[in-house]
Amino acid sequence: MQQTRRLLDIMARLRDPDTGCPWDLRQDFASLVPYTLEEAYEVADAIERGDFTDLRDELGDLLLQVAFHSRMAEERGLFDFEAVAAAIADKLERRHPHVFAGIDFASDAERLRHWETAKLEERSEKNGQTGGSVLEGVATALPALMEAQKLQKRAARHGFDWDASAAVLSKVREELDELEQAVASGDTAHVREEMGDLLFVLVNLARHLDVDAETALREGNRKFRRRFRFIEDCVSRSGKRLTDCTLAELDAFWDEAKRAGH
Repeated sequence: MQQTRRLLDIMARLRDPDTGCPWDLRQDFASLVPYTLEEAYEVADAIERGDFTDLRDELGDLLLQVAFHSRMAEERGLFDFEAVAAAIADKLERRHPHVFAGIDFASDAERLRHWETAKLEERSEKNGQTGGSVLEGVATALPALMEAQKLQKRAARHGFDWDASAAVLSKVREELDELEQAVASGDTAHVREEMGDLLFVLVNLARHLDVDAETALREGNRKFRRRFRFIEDCVSRSGKRLTDCTLAELDAFWDEAKRAGH
């Protein structure tokens, strides 16, 4: 708690209208969004690399964003850091009655149903109404793959889902056919729409295969980086530049990278 208080005091000094930092004083909620998102991804990157010293530092950077937003809210009389901490503490206790209220659930499925019911009640209370959409609360600012995955999981928990991955594979083929037809039509807007449908159902397929689509794509990105770097090394040793090589030559290096386990 001592270091938390220190952090909040530092943030207050940085935002002091007379003696604070000019850059910090210029910021508002919207201007900090890119930094908040960047810090969250850097936390994920440190975890994926297994660098726990870096993870400590990146979590600190992310905590700074929480303190920064909370300080600006406090200046406007909206809420403060303590209110943020209290809100999440209350939510955790409310959603875990089996831990904090002595309630026993017969199964994980029952516990999950309670969790979803609690979230729906919270959303309804927040919106001042009952019977709100089960999709409320899925942030539209999420990366598109993550948003699709969350939307599908939320809908699936309420019965809107395929029974097995085979049915989703069939839907993938159907969407691919529709994309090919759109491409043949030359209608750019239609191509974009069908591409979106195909990507959405691919995320659904990943979910049915118990694969996190965002993680899978990030791993694919890393694999591409490794293999392309291998290609660059091969081209450099040949005394050429990438633009000097034919696609067949680059493909041969790519196959070599695959054989080498990159």
